[in-house]
Amino acid sequence: MKAFLILEDGTVFEGNSIGSTREVISEIVFNTSMTGYLEVLTDPSYAGQAVVMTYPLIGNYGITPDMESIRPWPDGYIVRELSRAPSNFRCEGTIQDFLVKHDIPGIAGIDTRALTKILREKGTMNGMITTNENYLLEEILPRLKTYHTGNVVDKVTCDSISRLSGRGKRVALMDFGAKRNIAKSLQDRGCEVTIYPAHTRAKELLADKPDGIMLSNGPGDPKECKEIIAELKKLYESDTPIFAICLGHQLMALANGADSHKMKYGHRGGNHPVKDLETGRVYISSQNHGYVVDTEHLDPAVAVPAFVNVNDGTNEGLRYTGKKIFTVQFHPEACPGPQDSSYLFDKFIAMMGGNQ
Repeated sequence: MKAFLILEDGTVFEGNSIGSTREVISEIVFNTSMTGYLEVLTDPSYAGQAVVMTYPLIGNYGITPDMESIRPWPDGYIVRELSRAPSNFRCEGTIQDFLVKHDIPGIAGIDTRALTKILREKGTMNGMITTNENYLLEEILPRLKTYHTGNVVDKVTCDSISRLSGRGKRVALMDFGAKRNIAKSLQDRGCEVTIYPAHTRAKELLADKPDGIMLSNGPGDPKECKEIIAELKKLYESDTPIFAICLGHQLMALANGADSHKMKYGHRGGNHPVKDLETGRVYISSQNHGYVVDTEHLDPAVAVPAFVNVNDGTNEGLRYTGKKIFTVQFHPEACPGPQDSSYLFDKFIAMMGGNQ
């Protein structure tokens, strides 16, 4: 069946329908990872977005047990070529069947490199995936221009508190759309991890007396999370050690007077170089974000830049002055991506006093 990707600038790509055949409007973003497509699909940070994979062949090892959450989150999936006959000893099915099962529409057979070039030159834009061959641009384009992802954290966060066993430090993980490997990375270091819904009050969390607090990744514009930001200010004032990743990093910055803005096309992939400003060492990191913290007017009495993106100079982390708090924009838990910066979890354990 034919399918069409229609961008808000009027560009139309024609390809073949994959997954669900329902029509969807979403923000179109691209990911440059060469592997790890299943981890990308199941990363809650993609809620409210349709993902373009720049690597041309997707699905060649099928569906494996490498999911980062219980279900996929993107609104749509866009690839050059979808493998219909995957081969891997852990393969449990095909991407096609996976997309159909979870009602995610997609399109294959288009020039994803050309599409990515448009998004890089013009910036991230909204688009529609449809199988309707009789579409009318004059009706669709106004709908695309008014689409807004809204507060998608409420869509991806957990419904109730849960606990993962461990004999080490007790960590409270705020779930703004947390990937599984964040909790696993803490468990691998002996931590007992308690996972809290995004709108948990600071008073309730602190009443459990955690040794440290982990703020997770998540989707959307951080400025949409006004109630969460207010509660994070209270966590900041508690003097409990805090480590934050991605959206958590942005929310903590906003809670302490910083600002953020939407990037032209964001960072999404497994090959982004970040520089540790304290040591000068560069790490290759996994990233997935479309917003960034502004540091131009950052009060050094509150926080100072800790990491910077080598490619474009944007902020990649903050160290909070006089506090046991550090935050990063990239993903030290990887999945997919390199594990260069996984040592940051060890730094967090040490900040809590170690497991001895």
